[in-house]
Amino acid sequence: MRCLILVISLLFSAIAFAQTQDLEKIHSYREKNEASIYSDFISFLKIPNVATDTVNIRKNAEFLVQFMNARRISDVQLLEADDKNVPPVVYGAIKVPGATETVIFYAHYDGQPVNPALWANGLHPFQPQLVSGRIDEEGSIQTSVNFPVNDNWRTYARGASDDKAGVMAILNAFTAIKESGLKFPYNIKFFFEGEEEQGSTHLHQILDKYRSQLQSDLWIICDGPVHQSGRKQIVFGARGDAHLTLKVYGPKNPLHSGHYGNWVPNPVMILSKLLASMKDDNGRVTIKDFYNDVIPLSATEKQALKNIPAVDEDLKKKIGFAKEEMNGKSLMESINLPSLNINGIESSNVGTIQANVIPISATAVIDLRLVLGNDWKRQQQKVIDHIIKQGFYVTENEPTDEERSSHPKIVQVKRGMGDNAERTSMDWPGAKSVVAAVQQTTKDRVLQVPTLGGSLPLEDFVKVLNAKFLIIPIANYDNNQHAENENIKLRNFWEGIDMMAAIMLMKF
Repeated sequence: MRCLILVISLLFSAIAFAQTQDLEKIHSYREKNEASIYSDFISFLKIPNVATDTVNIRKNAEFLVQFMNARRISDVQLLEADDKNVPPVVYGAIKVPGATETVIFYAHYDGQPVNPALWANGLHPFQPQLVSGRIDEEGSIQTSVNFPVNDNWRTYARGASDDKAGVMAILNAFTAIKESGLKFPYNIKFFFEGEEEQGSTHLHQILDKYRSQLQSDLWIICDGPVHQSGRKQIVFGARGDAHLTLKVYGPKNPLHSGHYGNWVPNPVMILSKLLASMKDDNGRVTIKDFYNDVIPLSATEKQALKNIPAVDEDLKKKIGFAKEEMNGKSLMESINLPSLNINGIESSNVGTIQANVIPISATAVIDLRLVLGNDWKRQQQKVIDHIIKQGFYVTENEPTDEERSSHPKIVQVKRGMGDNAERTSMDWPGAKSVVAAVQQTTKDRVLQVPTLGGSLPLEDFVKVLNAKFLIIPIANYDNNQHAENENIKLRNFWEGIDMMAAIMLMKF
């Protein structure tokens, strides 16, 4: 028995040594080629990638096709929806002789809309700049760059972190393995989406249309930030998302606030009171049954949360607030609950163009984040039922004169599309291989997190393909994704390549 144990121990030691050597080769290749890797990344970032800009979205897809063909990835093609105006998926595949498992690597190349006027002086969303730190602190724009450079420097551009860094990390990991003469242990497929920031509206159709070539044992989703502590994390799920747009009505024409104030109801005030009725002073949503259908975390998931380092107090200072919205709830506890957030409110003018008026309407967009057990349509209906209980007449259209005369409080409600939350079990054996692979790239213990705070189109993968997935984020947590001054820290980009390579070399 002792001999058997010794043999097994030596075998595992030999495997671990070989894997370490392989990762050292990847690391060495990446360091030697940082300048060219970075140059390709910059070329990619220069192409505008707002999902509704169909011309430039196609240019992004064409760039990826050429990039993948140049690296001799086979079967590179665009997976098109029935409507050719829909951003295509860029697909490629590597068939490994004798391999029995397949892993698909996912990232998205589209980005959020931009307002260049909001970006810091000297920055533009689609003119990438290398900055020696955060632009709002001590960082300065570098006009001349020679590699190697400080890996705490950051590249500023739309899509730099969300999610072109993910796309390029995956493709450069593949290249590093191939150019280092290493062997892939399983079949690899690439799936780069172009509509994620528009809600992946046509993803379900694309997955169904190409169902046969998208079969796999695992999807690796490269999106999102590492933990706020800087530790690498593997995330097993993401929250769902749904929206409601509420428009409350006042007078048919703007009215002088002196002549009509105190007499004509103000829609901004009405909307504000309605929104305030949806949460109590402890940040808990007051809407009936809002939390009732939540599936509790498993024992394994609860233990995983306990292993995540506490960063709340430090984050409060960095972000600039004193007390959490949900009294007594940590960040990790909060993102494992459904939420109701106000994305924005719009009415009449403020600042230098303000006027003393009672406005004609006020509009708010509500963002509902969902956890496992919530249904997005049911969650929307709970909010609408609450609005009705507050005495509002709810309509999907602009109110008629008769409706205005008959109802003291009117709100137009428009339902956005949504997705439900999905989560892979932490007890799934395949996850252990991924955890072990990522652990090889860091001395710190890799964090295992049940749920990402943001949302991804995971429901489509599960419903259409019955897929298993794991999320491997690479971006720095302070990357300003979806906002002005989006950035990626070079260290996170380089380590992202190393992580993707480690997963591509892992043994199931």
